[in-house]
Amino acid sequence: MSDLLSKSEYQKVARELKLPTSAVINGELRGAASGETFATLNPATGEHLADIPACSKEDVDAAVSSARAAFNDGRWSKLHPAERKRAILRLADLIEQNTVELSVMESLDAGKTIFDCQTVDVPETVNVLRWHAEAIDKIYDQVSPASDHHISMIVREPVGVVGLVLPWNFPLLMLAWKIGPSLAAGCSLVVKPAVETSLTAMRVAALALEAGIPAGVFNVVTGSGRAVGEPIGRHPDIDMVSFTGSTATGRKFLAYSSDSNLKEVVLEMGGKNPCVVMSDITDVDDVAAHIVNGALWNMGENCSAISRLVVHRDIKAQLLSKISELAAEWRVGDPLDPENRVGPLVSKQHFEKVQSYLSSDGKVIYGGETSEGRFVHPTIIEVESNDTKLAREEIFGPVLVVITVDSLKEAVDVANDTEYGLAASVFAGNGKRALRAARAIRAGTVTVNSFGEGDITTPFGGYKQSGFGGRDNSLHAHDQYTQLKTIWLDLTDGDSDEV
Repeated sequence: MSDLLSKSEYQKVARELKLPTSAVINGELRGAASGETFATLNPATGEHLADIPACSKEDVDAAVSSARAAFNDGRWSKLHPAERKRAILRLADLIEQNTVELSVMESLDAGKTIFDCQTVDVPETVNVLRWHAEAIDKIYDQVSPASDHHISMIVREPVGVVGLVLPWNFPLLMLAWKIGPSLAAGCSLVVKPAVETSLTAMRVAALALEAGIPAGVFNVVTGSGRAVGEPIGRHPDIDMVSFTGSTATGRKFLAYSSDSNLKEVVLEMGGKNPCVVMSDITDVDDVAAHIVNGALWNMGENCSAISRLVVHRDIKAQLLSKISELAAEWRVGDPLDPENRVGPLVSKQHFEKVQSYLSSDGKVIYGGETSEGRFVHPTIIEVESNDTKLAREEIFGPVLVVITVDSLKEAVDVANDTEYGLAASVFAGNGKRALRAARAIRAGTVTVNSFGEGDITTPFGGYKQSGFGGRDNSLHAHDQYTQLKTIWLDLTDGDSDEV
């Protein structure tokens, strides 16, 4: 992890930073075919940062064509696994060498705090790429049970050309989650970053060329969902799409696949994640710290954020008092100040959405304020039941909704009473009861007496309307970028003198 700089040092880096302004297609840094651009703005100040190519279907077609040519001629797909590993490790090294540059770029573009960018996002991006690179030559093919007359091999092959559609909340880290296993598998990529946060994807694609990943393998096409995302989803020569974002948009990719070539689709979508807290917890301070981190980290712009605190009546007052005390320590302000933990929301539209919930159906226990520059301050709101707008809709901001229960069974029922199923947490002094609750909650990741998402070794994805088709992270992530092929060898040859 790089040492944090001072606010003035980060501001100097920001002033001197050369921002990328080119899509990357077939190894070339280029503008949109139309010549059109769109502005990317600093969410904290509204300052114009750069003009980004406003690509369209024509650019998507060019990127897919280059990716298909690269895949078919084997410059990457047929490269020895050890060579692919070395190239991805070189990319990870280059990202690590440019930690401060990428951290500042991400902070300027997304409004994320420099503290999070430099202590979490960039180091974890490096870790993800290295982990998947090291897995390349350690995932074995198989041989099925054989007889004297046959042997059959079960081999993995790269799925082909893949479309990777990124969210705006973790632009760099979600890029790593997708390019790590897809490059490891031998696929060629067409990456679409979110229109709000395109800078780091363009920069990493340029670093990938420097690392020795061949031209045509890693393409980045910038632009809107309608102009770029939909053509990727409908393209007849894309074999698979991996999407992270809203459930509403995820549904569209299933429709695009159905309307086109039935490409495989993997979706990681929204969440309304419960945190169950029972009255027998032994350390209120520790539980409160986990909850505050889970609710406020990345301004709550996190699909696995703690959104609903489902708390036993007997511990509620004590716990909420401590949560409020700790929330006050999360400073709000300039994201380039490493002392600040809460930056602005990513866009004016998203700010207005989150702001609307502050006057919704609940009692504000703490916070509830906003400030100029798209800042929503940490907020705790208590609601009467789980059947309220605040309790059911994904807010995606630093807002914690509190629901009171009287038993573990009621808590689990409330936790499961949602269309989502991405993540959950259970806090209880009785470990057996906590584990039973974790098993009963229908979510892809359930943490016990902690908040988190697991790590690179554990699969991440959701139940119900939070996920579809596969998992990110772990060796399971490689499955979605590969096809299984059976090769059957008949050992009989009609010779009567068989051995």
